[in-house]
Amino acid sequence: MSFPSPVFRGPLAEAFTAPAATVLRDPDEALPLRPATDRDTWAPGGIIDAPGIEALRAIAEAERTTAWPHPRASDAARVHRDGDRTAWEDAAFARQRRLSRVTALAAVTLDETWIDEVVDGVVMLCEQSAWCWPAHDDSFRMHGSVLATVTDPFVDLGAGEAVAQLAWIDHLLASALDERAPGLRARVRHEARTRIFEPFLRRRDWHWIGLDGDVHNWNPWIHGNIVVAALRLLDQPDEGEERAAIIALAVEGLDRYVASLPADGAIDEGYAYWWNGACRAHEVLDVLAHATDGAWDATGIPALRETVAFPHRSHLGGDWYVNHADGQARPPADQPWHALHRAARRFGDADAAALAASHRLPAAPAATEREGLGRLLRGLTDPDWLAAAPTEAPLPRDVWLPSTQVFLARESAGTPRGLTLVAKGGHNGEHHNHNDVGSFVIAVDGVPVIVDAGRPTYTAATFGPDRYDIWTMQSAWHNVPVVRGTDQPPGADAAARDAAAVIGDDRSVFSVDLAGAYPDAGLAEWRRRAELDRDAARVEIADDWRFDDGASTSDDTVLHLVVAGDVDLDTGAALVRPIADGRAVRVRWPDDIDARAEVRDLDDPLLTEVWGPRLTRLALPLASRTTFRLTVELDTPTEDTP
Repeated sequence: MSFPSPVFRGPLAEAFTAPAATVLRDPDEALPLRPATDRDTWAPGGIIDAPGIEALRAIAEAERTTAWPHPRASDAARVHRDGDRTAWEDAAFARQRRLSRVTALAAVTLDETWIDEVVDGVVMLCEQSAWCWPAHDDSFRMHGSVLATVTDPFVDLGAGEAVAQLAWIDHLLASALDERAPGLRARVRHEARTRIFEPFLRRRDWHWIGLDGDVHNWNPWIHGNIVVAALRLLDQPDEGEERAAIIALAVEGLDRYVASLPADGAIDEGYAYWWNGACRAHEVLDVLAHATDGAWDATGIPALRETVAFPHRSHLGGDWYVNHADGQARPPADQPWHALHRAARRFGDADAAALAASHRLPAAPAATEREGLGRLLRGLTDPDWLAAAPTEAPLPRDVWLPSTQVFLARESAGTPRGLTLVAKGGHNGEHHNHNDVGSFVIAVDGVPVIVDAGRPTYTAATFGPDRYDIWTMQSAWHNVPVVRGTDQPPGADAAARDAAAVIGDDRSVFSVDLAGAYPDAGLAEWRRRAELDRDAARVEIADDWRFDDGASTSDDTVLHLVVAGDVDLDTGAALVRPIADGRAVRVRWPDDIDARAEVRDLDDPLLTEVWGPRLTRLALPLASRTTFRLTVELDTPTEDTP
């Protein structure tokens, strides 16, 4: 049988010179995890993280006699009926998280009760009509069906997660499953072949491969899971050639992602998507280094090294992060920090390791099931991660990422105390884009006060033609102007010009021309200068603009500021008391501008869990002006508060 051959040669092809067939370990040794038969790892008192296991046990014991979650066909169809995608996904995720919990407990105890729970969960996953999440399936487009077409499976994020989960289970519990449920592992291999391996080889038009040059976080996420599955589940004597071919194709696809990484390591999807993009790449490269006994080593690729730094370069302080694109300013805290720690160790980035270790609390679980079984098992058994001592987050004073034109400046390195300014240029064709060219965020003591709202719950509309009907995606709900009644449009052509940063000890400055982001507004230029003056403990935003026709600024030109917290509006100023009882800031503008405050009540949980019940948009009319100045200062100076 012939298999597709890789044709793309990027950084990984240059680093991985040995053919897959000559360097891959045998299937039962290919994954970097000890099986449950290794009691030095899995028995109580072994390497296994005890707080993590006890946290899993508490949930698993409570749900053991309850029915397993069941993703329903009627909920799958809702994607096409009313746009809801969470009803099906929530049930599917809950089922897989339960399976992850009982898998870990089965490995620790080797108790038949937990092994039977694993068997039940594996069979249910194998009997699930599709592993593809309904919002991603092309069944309706290809076959006119609102439900999955089982004879034409779509390989997406969900399918990759399912097959990798089964592969980790097979690797961890092989002998226990053979003893307790003979034939089950053969069923797993059948499903992996028909749902993943054969479609992956047969179809090469998967958008996430990146053949058109558009590479995003799906690429390493799916390719990484296919690598895990192929390494473990293609274990028959006559499958060696196929196993090597699938690994080679997956590495070629991953190479397209690595080749797309900019030299500064920035991720245009933002911090929230780093975990399921660049982090996924680091994880699969770590697996491949193990599976080849180090023959495939990617640590010499500079852009990969720089991506390890992206999380701490995006950190505002505490649980708060820069949240451009579809991110939350306060994302869930239970990320797979062990994966960042492992990548930081491999690439020698002490600051990245410090950010990860700042989340290694002795009484807290080392990993959770929320991020998938592979991540759970690796976090629970990584001795260097388990031994990591909590540290302070690095919080660099200045960050400039020219590839995405993102700038950050705080008053002092190593502390969120005082004001932090974030600004961006970029364009409106970025992955998970919001129309936000030229927008800025200001935080006080690490908590955003002039903010980017982030994203609401995903629906069918989120990634469809109606995306920019969603208010959080629109430029009118970012900290940029509406020019002659015109918002920024989507698309890479709506872009910043001349973005630059000047970093200094006394002040750090970002400058950009926003005219290109308003192609229909008749702008000759809209120069924005955003400065953090450290000596004065003040942020200043300076806008200067002119029109091609020389006309004056019309009444429908207005600058918006999106604010989180309680707002007291006054002449030429607003006092803002941030959420979480942060220190107040005073925002000032010219006294002759008649500002108005518009309250936006929030009801989406992804917004309310970050901002509370409301956000406020300040509207500052700019009619007849060609310049504007805004300053932000602490209402109480930094030195007056301990």
